[in-house]
Formats: sequence, C-alpha cells, structure tokens
Amino acid sequence: MCGICGEVTFNGTPVSAEKINAMTERLSSRGPDASGTFIKGNVGMGHRRLKIIDLSDASAQPFIDKSTGLTIVFNGCIYNYPELRQELTGLGHKFASNGDTEVILKAWAEWGQDALPRLQGMFAFVIHEENSGRIIMVRDRFGIKPLYLNESHNHIRFASTLQAILAGGDVDRSIDRAALHHFMSWHAVVPAPRTILKGVRKLPAATVRIIEADGTSTERQYWTPSFESSSADQGRSESEWCDLLLDKLREAVKRRMVCDVPVGVLLSGGVDSSLIVGLLAEQGQSGLATYSIGFEDANDEKGNEFEYSDLIAQHYGTNHHKIHIPSDEMMENLPSAIAAMSEPMVSYDNIGFYLLSREVSKSIKVVQSGQGADEVFGGYHWYPPLQGSPSPLETYVASFFDRSHKAISHQLNPDYHADRNESLAFVAEHFGRPGAEDAVAKALRLDTNVMLVDDPVKRVDNMTMAWGLEARVPFLDHEVVELAGRIPSQLKLAHGGKGILKETARHVVPAAVIDRPKGYFPVPALKYIQGPYLQMVKDALSSQAAKDRGLFQQDYLDQLFAAPSDHITPLRGSELWQVALLELWLQTLEA
Repeated sequence: MCGICGEVTFNGTPVSAEKINAMTERLSSRGPDASGTFIKGNVGMGHRRLKIIDLSDASAQPFIDKSTGLTIVFNGCIYNYPELRQELTGLGHKFASNGDTEVILKAWAEWGQDALPRLQGMFAFVIHEENSGRIIMVRDRFGIKPLYLNESHNHIRFASTLQAILAGGDVDRSIDRAALHHFMSWHAVVPAPRTILKGVRKLPAATVRIIEADGTSTERQYWTPSFESSSADQGRSESEWCDLLLDKLREAVKRRMVCDVPVGVLLSGGVDSSLIVGLLAEQGQSGLATYSIGFEDANDEKGNEFEYSDLIAQHYGTNHHKIHIPSDEMMENLPSAIAAMSEPMVSYDNIGFYLLSREVSKSIKVVQSGQGADEVFGGYHWYPPLQGSPSPLETYVASFFDRSHKAISHQLNPDYHADRNESLAFVAEHFGRPGAEDAVAKALRLDTNVMLVDDPVKRVDNMTMAWGLEARVPFLDHEVVELAGRIPSQLKLAHGGKGILKETARHVVPAAVIDRPKGYFPVPALKYIQGPYLQMVKDALSSQAAKDRGLFQQDYLDQLFAAPSDHITPLRGSELWQVALLELWLQTLEA
C-alpha cells in the first residue's frame, strides 16, 4: 500500500522536480517506509512506499523496466501476482524483483488492456511508455485505491489524495455546485469524476484511461458486474447458493493473506468481520490479531459493541486488542481525522477508523476488514421497501437522501445553488439502465458501484492510510460480487437483510453474532452534538473563513445551533455535523 503522484506536460515544458517532490512528501503517511521520484523531460512521478510484499529495495518505485521501456507507480496489492508471474515467466519474461509491481508492468507489456481482467486485487497505477510517450491510468473495479486528477490542455496531474494534487499548486479551489448538491443530499456521496473542488477530479472505478503524447485521451470501463440471474440461477435452492458463496468467501479471505508481513482483522463484532475471522481460523490461522474500538455512551446510546467482538475473539482464541477512546481524546483528534479525508465525509465511522488505525498500526501493517457486505448483500434498511414499490426511485430517495432539492435551496446561499436536482437526476439515470432485473437489484447496483466507492471504501482507505496501515476488503473480491449479483434479491433481503450471507455464516460463526440486532459503528457524541462539540462546530461555522465563503444561510445555521438533536436525517445523521464537517474540511485546505 502506497501513495503515488505525478505530472505530465503536453506543451514541451519540463516537469518541475520541486512540484513532484512537494506532492510526494504530502503522501508520506501513506508510505512511511521509502520514497522515490522519477523525472524525465515532460514526465514526473513520485512514490511513497509501505513495504508489504518483497520488502527489499528491488521493488522500490517508481519502478523502471528497461527491457520493456515502461515505468510505473502503483498503489495497492495484486493478490494473484505469484500465478501471473509464473505465467509470464513461461512466456519468456525475466524478473528483477519478487513483488507484484513488476508483474503489472510485464503483464501490460505482454497483454496490454487484456491484462486488466486478469488482475485480482485493489490497485491504482500509472504507466509511462517511453517509446510511444503514452500514459496509462488504471483504477481497480471498486475504486478501493483512489486516483485524483487535475488537468488542462497543457498538463495532467495525478495523486492518491486530493491534498497531494493541491501541493502541486495552481489548482482551482472553487466549489463545484453539482458536487455540493450531491454532498448535501446524497449523504456526502460525490460520484466520480467530480469532487467538491472544481479543479480536482477522480478517475472512476474500473476504468482505464490512455493519454497520448499530445494530450488526447480515451477512457473506458473495463469491468461491469451483472445484476441478472440465469434460468439455472433462478432454480437454485438457498442451500446451493450458500455453498457457492462460502467457497467464494473462503477464496477471498485466503487471497488477502498474500503478504510478507502479518495480517490482522478489524473486528467490529458484526456478522461481516466475524465471518472473516471464522474463515481465517478455519484455514488454520492461529493467534490471529484482532482489533475493536469503542467510545463513551451519549444520550443513552451505547458507544461500543465489545459484547460481540469479545464473543468472537474468545470463540476463536484470537490475540484480541480492545481499544476504548474517551470523549476528550476523540475531540482532540477530530481535526486530524478531518484533515486526513481526501474529500469531506460525514459518516461517524471516520473518527473511529482513524483512531482504530492509529492503534493498530503500532503493531501490524495489514488488516482485513468487513466493508462492502451491506451494499453487496442487501443489509441496509432502504432495500426491503423497494420490493414491490410502485415508485422505486422515490422510495430509494426517501430512505437515503438527507435533504430534498427544495430544502437545499433554503439552506445554501444562492451563489451555491445547483442548476438542477443533480442527485435525483444521477440516481434516476442509473436506475434506468438495463442489466438489473428488479428494483432491489437496481439499488444494489447503484450502491455497489457508486455509493460504496465514494463513502465506505474511501473512508477505510483514507483513515487507515493516514497511519500507514493497509486494509483489505474480501467482500469486495470481484468474484464474490459477481456471484452476489446473480443471487435473487429475495434471498438477500431474507432474515432482516443479508439473509443469504447470514445463512452462509451459520456454517462458520456462532449464532449469537448472526442473530443479533444490526449494529452501526457507534459514535453517539457526533450524532447528539452537545457541550464542547457544539461549541466546536459553532466556532467553525461562525469563523471569518466561513463567513467569507458564505456557503449556508444564517437562519438555517441558527436553527441547527438551537436544537441539534431535532435535525436528524433519514440515515440517522446529524444535519449540523454534516454542514460543520464540510466547513471544517475546507478550512483544513487553507491551513
């Protein structure tokens, strides 16, 4: 796991070494183990390395392969690189390292774009072809690894974080009004290619972009999961699906143990992370390091789920680490957690993952985590109402969107109003696409390919990499997701949601964990903003920087300040926290 950056110019101007160095340094937390740059004429690349596979300097980046004329910077992990290496060796390729980085280069040299479907893993990489002058940018199927862009007709700049893009200087930092509409309505989900800043974009997931030497480019999506089942699939029993799914999940967690350092598990105590622990134990992993975090209670709402994580840790005899965060420590670390966000994210999980990652990184470099299961297997509360709904689009919007288009017009100042209802238009277009056989499948496709990428997946990447910790997510193994897409919706929604996953888990984990009420990462202090938290957000939204920016109408802010707990969104989020988080994040860019 690493941080990558670079710039390519198209007007004959050489790339600035000072700019590449500044961008690379801004990525230091993502790769604390080593740093490197490559600058040649109009091409510059930077890399910060977290040593996970091939710990020697032979896999240092930027990686230059003189035999193929290719140079790469790569962030991520290719889980099947040993098999690919063996195949490429049989085709005559010789390797100078024992890592996965060089395997990507040889695979591109051998197969070109046909190499991409062969890659199993999470990745964002950029390749420079010396002979053609072309630049190739690729992002993994679920956007687990980020790739931000800034471009004009004279250049293109790329980086693993938005902040590294800004470190290169001369970026339009004005607010993208369409992205702001998404932020306000779609629970801070801003779909690619937009970000909240006009001058920064992001490569969509499952996308390859090829940029010619003159700056012209083509872009295509190289993978699209199907959400339709065949007639044979429709005839399968639940037990058959469980057997198929269990086999895929076993392979998914096994793949994510490919590593030259120990691997642990982030254990929330829910069925998803518990199943990962159970499958690893089943495969013979003993003394597995597991980690759980909890916060102080607030408003009679419990701040931890240690009861369930303890149960799993004891059941499997893991080397368990239980981390309790006092309220004052959480507040003290909030500014750093917000600064670690490549984009503003409102979920309370952020501070939890940030502090959990801080503690985990003290003893381990790689963990597996349960993100993605709810989106892939139908675990959220907005899926069941879609079954049989006469208006699936309206049902989804009513359950998920934080605010209506009309409400936004009364909350944002006029200068920031979008020209149309951007979020509704986006979701409607997505729901209208062919390839999903019912309303639930349409919502799962949207959430898996868009919401998941720009909320949970981004959250995990940002918060873990803030501490040089690599998180691997087996529920987003593309073969698991392809199988899940074929499973009939009614089996996913059974048993209160994630039915097919719960039934599969019964073969592995204790029933007490499977049959428990659904939990969320509890951080009640940020849901019921009181005392010092209320003062903190008031200070941010009343600051001179906020007044100069003028995002929000004052009467709306006054309503939120007067009664924060009265303004809770359908997704159980605080409206006050959402608007304060955006302003606090924007202020970190100005610091």
